[in-house]
Amino acid sequence: MASLLALPGVAAASVGSGQPAGPDLKSNAFYILDESDARVLAARNERVAAPIASITKLMTALVVLEAGQPMDEAILITKDDAIGTPGSHSRLPTGAKLSRRDLLHIALMSSENRAAHSLCRRYPGGKQACVRAMNSKAKALGMTATRFVEPTGLSSSNVASPRDLATLVRAAAANPTIREHSTDPDHTVRVKGYSVEFRNTNLLVDKYNWNVTVQKTGYIARAGHCLVMEAVIDGRNVVIVLLNSWGRLTRIGDANRVRAWMESNRPPAAG
Repeated sequence: MASLLALPGVAAASVGSGQPAGPDLKSNAFYILDESDARVLAARNERVAAPIASITKLMTALVVLEAGQPMDEAILITKDDAIGTPGSHSRLPTGAKLSRRDLLHIALMSSENRAAHSLCRRYPGGKQACVRAMNSKAKALGMTATRFVEPTGLSSSNVASPRDLATLVRAAAANPTIREHSTDPDHTVRVKGYSVEFRNTNLLVDKYNWNVTVQKTGYIARAGHCLVMEAVIDGRNVVIVLLNSWGRLTRIGDANRVRAWMESNRPPAAG
């Protein structure tokens, strides 16, 4: 029952008469939405804005794709991309040149920070125009507790509420390119003449018992381990938002707990 108790100043998910207690989740904040009937299955701190780390990249991808720039255009990784992603490891050295499509692919799938930064830097009008577009898109989607200051999620000033992130996940899921790139288990690119393989940061995309349709992970110290995704569970499209999980695998454990809870509490058959 802890996952559905109201914290001070925070509304908990409503529980209908006879509805079973929600899953026992360990993440500090979460929002579980059954899209089949727009029903919130469980929530904690769902309206509280918090750092979202690389979940940011879903919005970066949305505005980059909506700009309609050529996907085959080659983009150079510059010193600005290295300076703009401080403290993060990257397998893209300055001087590497990749297509916009490949950069988007590894930014979503493998959370490559220099890839995301370069995409925003080459947005029409530059990086600041890209960030403005991200905030404008959030406003248009009704994400009232959301703010972006840069495109990677390395800044803890990129914040959103779990409820807002459910809206972002649904918008991302409506884009076939984001769906495909974010759920690909691996992708190989050519970096200065060498093949470099990138792997998905979400262990669930390659699991036989999961059907993930869109996803993004994230981590910085201020945000903790985060995971958002849309998945088909027991025949229903479900949005799962998990923020500030205390351990690296806790977010995966919480996602599995959501699925197990839904499968064990499926509605009775009609008739």
